[in-house]
Amino acid sequence: MKVVLQRVKEASVTIENDEVRSIGAGLVLLVGVSTTDTQEDAVKMAQKCAELRIFEDAEGKMNVSACELGLSALIVSNFTLQADTRKGRRPSFVNAAKPPLSIELYQLFVSEMGKYGLKEIKTGEFGAEMQVRLQNDGPITVVLDTDEWHTPRHGHHERGPEQ
Repeated sequence: MKVVLQRVKEASVTIENDEVRSIGAGLVLLVGVSTTDTQEDAVKMAQKCAELRIFEDAEGKMNVSACELGLSALIVSNFTLQADTRKGRRPSFVNAAKPPLSIELYQLFVSEMGKYGLKEIKTGEFGAEMQVRLQNDGPITVVLDTDEWHTPRHGHHERGPEQ
């Protein structure tokens, strides 16, 4: 599972050029499910995203999470995060999970995010044409990938998502 997480002052998603869902300060999470992802990956990813300390404390250090501040989250499914660009100029999406797995893990991720005390969670519409607008705050953008949690980095001890 890959997530592009952005700290925002505000954000919205327009679904099929019609319905608009918006949040104030908090997180925008673009979520891409891969063919190898599991329920455990979705649960751990939600915890990591909700508890990621990317907001400033009283001393101006990034030391506080969105859930600690009671901020909001806008979560949008995005299969293109699983693009393989190693060959040619056209991305391959063979690693992107297809329904029902993709829907199940995306919905599980959204449900798990709801357990961390965020002010509100808004979502896009799985499989719909969407436009996302946001005012990035920082800008602070973090890419999280569950595959990296299973592969030790060169010269470093393996660390799980809970650290």
